Amino acid sequence: MLMITGEYEHTIDDKNRLFISNKLRSQIDVQQYGQDFYLAMGSNGILCLYPEKCFQQIALAGAPGMGAPDESVAFERLSFALASRVELDRQGRLLINEKLRKRANLGTDLTLVGVRDHVELWNTQDWDRYLDDNLHQFTEQVAQARQAQLQKQVREMELKGEKP
Repeated sequence: MLMITGEYEHTIDDKNRLFISNKLRSQIDVQQYGQDFYLAMGSNGILCLYPEKCFQQIALAGAPGMGAPDESVAFERLSFALASRVELDRQGRLLINEKLRKRANLGTDLTLVGVRDHVELWNTQDWDRYLDDNLHQFTEQVAQARQAQLQKQVREMELKGEKP
């Protein structure tokens, strides 16, 4: 399972190229996930960078729970139209299509955020604001998840006849 993590601050240069740090790239096994990437619009208008095989799995799976054929066609149409296959150059930079950059409202200073199987590209100010708005809720969720995990471990120990 792919686990891309971390925050990485970068700048888009005057040629619309974005450097992807080796620390971020090294989290992706190119043998398993491919060496190329797809830039695609994600939820809330966030531009996402997917390893090649992860994008293919999502795009080809279609949107779950779609009832009407028109919804399925629209999802497929937009999934592929708003995505762009990109390759890193020798310096680890990728070219961001100007249309995608405008649609995602990306400026020059970006924070790249690892989100499990993809990287989200945020304007640094927007990311900082998002953190301010959501960090408290996140800390509560972490505490709840930790508590649930500990309770699960205690139950498993009790089933085995061990003392917690």
